[in-house]
Amino acid sequence: MAKQTPGYHCTECGWQALKWVGRCGECQQWGTVVEAGASEGISRSTRVHSPGVGREAKPITELTGESVTHETSGVGEFDRVLGGGIVPGAAILLSGEPGVGKSTLLLEVASKTAATGKRVLYISAEESVDQVRMRAERTHALNPELYLASESNLGVVLGQIEAVKPALVIVDSVQTIASEEIEGSAGGPSQVREVASTLIRLAKNMGIPVVLVGHVTKDGTIAGPRMLEHLVDVVCHFEGDRQSQLRFIRSIKNRFGPTDEVGCFEMTGDGIAEVPDPSGLFLSRGENAVSGTCVTIAMEGRRALPVEVQALVVPSPTPNPRRVTSGVDSSRVAMILAVLERRMGFPLHSNDVYVSTVGGVRLTEPAADLAIALAILSAAKDQALPHNLAAFGEISLAGEVRPVNAAAHRANEATRLGFTHLIDSGVSALKAAQVKAFN
Repeated sequence: MAKQTPGYHCTECGWQALKWVGRCGECQQWGTVVEAGASEGISRSTRVHSPGVGREAKPITELTGESVTHETSGVGEFDRVLGGGIVPGAAILLSGEPGVGKSTLLLEVASKTAATGKRVLYISAEESVDQVRMRAERTHALNPELYLASESNLGVVLGQIEAVKPALVIVDSVQTIASEEIEGSAGGPSQVREVASTLIRLAKNMGIPVVLVGHVTKDGTIAGPRMLEHLVDVVCHFEGDRQSQLRFIRSIKNRFGPTDEVGCFEMTGDGIAEVPDPSGLFLSRGENAVSGTCVTIAMEGRRALPVEVQALVVPSPTPNPRRVTSGVDSSRVAMILAVLERRMGFPLHSNDVYVSTVGGVRLTEPAADLAIALAILSAAKDQALPHNLAAFGEISLAGEVRPVNAAAHRANEATRLGFTHLIDSGVSALKAAQVKAFN
C-alpha cells in the first residue's frame, strides 16, 4: 500500500498534516493550515538575480551610515517612549486592552502632528468617521490637516494614502482590514500578515511613518501571527487599570531607541493628558504621620517613582488569619511575613495582614520588600515612620537587605523629593533597618 504524503502544512511553524484542520497541532494557531502548493506568496524555487548598480555588498568599514532623525509628534510622553519622536518610514505597532484609550491617544498624536502643518491620515476600520469626529470634538483634536476615512479594504486604504499624500498614517486597527487577494476573513493570520507587510512596505518605499493598532488576546499578547511583531520597527504596549485614570505606554521593541522608557498619561473627561512628573500620584501624605505607611522608590523603565505602601495588622478572629494584598505580589508578602517572624522573632501568625499601594500602581520588583516590611512593622507596633523616610531593598530569606538595580538613581530621586532619611541596602540586616526607622 502506497504511503500517503502530507498534503497540508502550517504557514507559521511548518507542521504537516494529511488532511485540513482549522487549528495547527503544533503552534495552536487558527487558520494557518493550507494545502501544499497553495499560493502563499512563496515559490519553491527562486531565480538568481544580480544586484543592481549601487546595491553591491560592501565592507562595513566603507559604509558611512546615515543618522536616524526623530521628528516630534507633539506628545512628549509618546516621543519619550519612541526614543525622541517618530522616524520617517518607521512602522509602529501599538497594542493594548479594549477600552484602555489607544484610539484616544493616537487621535491626540494625529491632532498634534497636524497642528505642525503636516498632513495626517487616520484610517478607522472599527468606527465611522462621524464617531471619530465626535471624539475629536470632545478632546479638542479638530484640525484641517487631519483627514479621516473609514475603510476596511486594503486596496481602498492604499488608494486613500495615494490620494491624500500624508506625512503620517494611522491605521485602527490592522486586524479589521482585509485584502481581496487573500482568502479568509479580516483578522486571520494570512490577512493580518498580508495587510501588515503591505503597509510596512509602503512606509519604507515612500518614507511615510505608519502607526498600526493591534488587538490583544485574553492573555494580553498581540493577536495574530507572531511575525507581525518581527515586521514592525517599534512595538508599544498601552496599559492601565480601568479603575484608575493613570495610563502607561511601554516600548517592548524599538529599533531607533531604548526599550526601557515609560510614558505616563492620565485619562480625563477632555481626552488624554500627559503626566511629565507623576511623583505625587502614588502618595497620600497628610500633615499627621500615620502608622502602617512607608514610601519606596520604584523604577518604571528609566523613571524613579515614589510609591506609598500601606499596611494594616489586626488580631484575627479566625484560626486561619487572612493575608490580603492589592498592588503587590501576595507570595512576596507571605515570604516577608515569614522572614519577620523567623529572623526577627516578631509574631504575626495570629494576625490578619492587609497590604496595599496608593493610586492603583502595581509593584512587581523585589526592591519594594524593605518598604513592605517596614510598613507591616509600623502597623503592628502602631508607631508611625517619619514623613521624610523612604526605603528600598530586597529582603532575602536570611533576613539580609540585598542591593537593587539603579540604587543611585532611586536615591537621587528620593533626595529631590525631600526624603532626607533613606534606608537601602547599606544596612546589613533587617533588624538594623528597623532600629534606624523607629529610633
